[in-house]
Amino acid sequence: MPQQIILVNLEKPREKRLEEDIRWFCNSFGLSSGRDTENVATQIVLDLLQQLAESQEKISSDIIAQSIEVNQSRVNHHIRNLINSGLIYREKRGLYLRGGSLKAAVQEMRKDSDRIFQELEEIAEEIDEQMGLKNR
Repeated sequence: MPQQIILVNLEKPREKRLEEDIRWFCNSFGLSSGRDTENVATQIVLDLLQQLAESQEKISSDIIAQSIEVNQSRVNHHIRNLINSGLIYREKRGLYLRGGSLKAAVQEMRKDSDRIFQELEEIAEEIDEQMGLKNR
């Protein structure tokens, strides 16, 4: 499955407030689009974190939709984006935070992006050689 990692350089929230920090986190990864006026992505991530902290049982999109009182199809849309970004993964019907924590998930996503950049750099070097372009 293709992975899409979007990074948006945004100013961090000035005050420490959990929901604002999670909103900043989601916006920094491009997980909340301009159409997400109700911050559903933020609500999903917050609910997922809370449920993971409370129990180690699997969490489903049904449980999240019910918990945050949002239509199942909207939740599934945002879940797909979270999976495509590499932040969470689905195993059978359960949703899991990659690496078991938010920090570990970000570290894994960084490794993914490093691999992508390494491959891009290698191919770019081959193209440069074929085109006769030289590095300064």
